[in-house]
Order: sequence, then C-alpha cells, then structure tokens
Amino acid sequence: MEVAIAGAHGKIAQLLGKLLVDRGDIVWGLIRNPEHEADLQEIGVEPVLCDLEADDDVAEAVGGAEAVVFAAGAGPGSGAPRKRTMDLGGAVKLIDAAREKGIRRYLMVSAMGAAAPPAERGDVFGEYLRAKAEADEALRGSGLEYTIVRPGGLTDDEPSGRVHVGERLERGEIARADVAAVLLACLDARHTIDRSFDVVSGDTPIAEALASI
Repeated sequence: MEVAIAGAHGKIAQLLGKLLVDRGDIVWGLIRNPEHEADLQEIGVEPVLCDLEADDDVAEAVGGAEAVVFAAGAGPGSGAPRKRTMDLGGAVKLIDAAREKGIRRYLMVSAMGAAAPPAERGDVFGEYLRAKAEADEALRGSGLEYTIVRPGGLTDDEPSGRVHVGERLERGEIARADVAAVLLACLDARHTIDRSFDVVSGDTPIAEALASI
C-alpha cells in the first residue's frame, strides 16, 4: 500500500510511518520544514515538502497514494486563528487533494471532545475542538471512505496494544504508539470505513476493540 501522511514529522505520524514501512508499505510524508527531511528518511519515509497552510497544489504532494492520513495540527502554543487554518483548513485541503487524485481512503486524527465541542467563543482549546469538529464534518460529507479517530490525552508511554473505543467515552489517556497502531489497523479493516470513534487506553486488544465498532 502507498500512504501519504500529512504532518508526517509529528510523533503519531512518525510512529505510524515506521509501522507502515516496517511491513513493506510505501509512505510519503508531507512536511513543511526541510530540516525534518532527514528524520523521515531515517525511518524509511519519503519526505515531500508541502505546506498545508500556504500551498494550493496539495494534490501534487499526495501523488498516487492509495490512502491519506491527516495527522497535522497547529500544535501547542498556537492561537485560535491557526487552529482554523491548519486543523480545519489543512484537513480540507487534503480532502480536496484526495478527491482530485481519486484517493478513496482518508484517516483523520481528530481529538476527543470534537464530537461535541463547546459553543462558547474565545477559549483557544474550544476553538481547537470546533476546528476539529468542522474538519470531521467536512470529511463525513466528502464522499470519501473515511475513518475519524478521536484519541484522548496523549502520552509517550510504551504501547500496551490494548484500548477502549466507543462513540463517546469518558476522558482518558492513550499512548501515541497505541494511536498509531489503531490507525494502522484501520487502514486494513474495511469495517472501520465511515466510522468515527473515541479511543483511550483499555483492556481489549486493538483488533478486537475495532471489531466492536
């Protein structure tokens, strides 16, 4: 499989990229900073320079991929305007690129809370969740074969390979490595197409947990 990952230098994205490469897939990593190229090459991911906020021709960056993964984000410390230009605008640009290139499969790394974001304006985290919610809705209406994964609080703990998934879960944490493993499993599991779910650490093996959605 050939997979294009937007935000490929992020922690979850690098973990997913390595999992894909290790099993023999071809991975294109979309990044905006050329200084990150070496990090991707070290794990076998082919870097592609593409600024999702500034570039209009994102379709060229995803090339002939069979699936795309949106793992980009404005990141901590960014203000509300950038939540919309990256977490929403970047995701929509990748949707448009996938449709233009005939790429059917799209995985979205969203966030727990995006299923019901707060209505109040002004709070940056609230703006982030609203941007994620709008991006998720744009993907649902795109006609693409989507999976929207909404992880809880992210940690750098060692992966357990066990999770809890559901439409709406109580707040919890999950290792980034387990999120990457969930994304990998979703790429292979067609029953996760057109599904959105929260995911946190749990007691159920990932394949078994995904089988329940």
